[in-house]
Amino acid sequence: MNLAAATNENLAHTSNVLIYSSMAVYTLAFFAHIAEWVFGSRSKVGRTAAALTTEEAAAAAGTVKVQVAQKGGTTAVLERPKIITRAASGSRDVPDGPGAAGGTFKGDLYGRMAVSLTVLAFLVEAGGVVARALSVQRAPWGNMYEFSITFSTVAVGAYLVLLALKKNVRWMGLLLVTTVLLDLGIATTVLYTSSDQLVPALHSYWLWIHVSTAIICGAVFYIGAVGTLLYLFRDSYENKIAKGGEPGSFAHSVLSRLPSASTLDKFSYRVNAAVFPLWTFTIIAGAIWAGDAWGRYWGWDPKEVWSFITWVAYACYLHARATAGWKGRKAAYLALIAFGCWLFNYYGVNIFVTGKHSYAGV
Repeated sequence: MNLAAATNENLAHTSNVLIYSSMAVYTLAFFAHIAEWVFGSRSKVGRTAAALTTEEAAAAAGTVKVQVAQKGGTTAVLERPKIITRAASGSRDVPDGPGAAGGTFKGDLYGRMAVSLTVLAFLVEAGGVVARALSVQRAPWGNMYEFSITFSTVAVGAYLVLLALKKNVRWMGLLLVTTVLLDLGIATTVLYTSSDQLVPALHSYWLWIHVSTAIICGAVFYIGAVGTLLYLFRDSYENKIAKGGEPGSFAHSVLSRLPSASTLDKFSYRVNAAVFPLWTFTIIAGAIWAGDAWGRYWGWDPKEVWSFITWVAYACYLHARATAGWKGRKAAYLALIAFGCWLFNYYGVNIFVTGKHSYAGV
């Protein structure tokens, strides 16, 4: 074995060690987030916020007094019901919850610890991705294993950027860390592939452009999907209160601390709308690369077809958000379907469908 080969093997081993180390740190962050939610559930602030939400909803469901001038200078007080609208319209006046920490000192302390551990895990995982790239001397996303570890790194990076921009997104920390651990667990067991060179068709600078943008889009779409999923739960919670119902203890403990349904709906929409043009560019870049590699820009390969289906699904979602009759839950369902198309395009097409893009390595 020559020196270069030995160096590459050592770098590949270092990458594996760093990826496993990041999983250990993510696990600590997971337990810290659990502690944040547990201590936050004991918060008087959280209970007060939930009570205020209930009172406001009850007031909205009640009557509104209106003074009407009558002849002779007297006034009469009339009562009329106030119409309750769904949160997606932006008309339901419900405050955001106090957050996972619930306003408690201990909850906030564990939440800060969880974020710090997530930052550390992100840096370690990013080091593993870089070491993998150095070991193969190319972009580290030539197979599903490399794509997966890079995807989770970018997803966590996007979350940390939002935190750095002072956005209220710490509520997604627990779900994010959980899915990252799941992603890395599948990558290191089912999808793992030893360091190797690419097939000839992938030897192109378009690998850096096309695949990197696909990873960024998938990571941001994932964050949007998390917001959409939590929106559906929070909207059901608010709607039940507005109708005079009594949510269960779990809903009071967890859902009452999330941002309002209106806030979550706007967050998901803005995230998906912001990254949709980049997904459009990803498809165009892939078509240009296909023209260079295979002599045709579009050949109805399964990966190409499902990329386009995903584009259409997100386009329908964005259009639905601009259509009065499709705002709210209907649009949210479309967003989740669109992200499901993206997931199938990644896992289903790569593993179960044979085509020119069959580079799964498993």
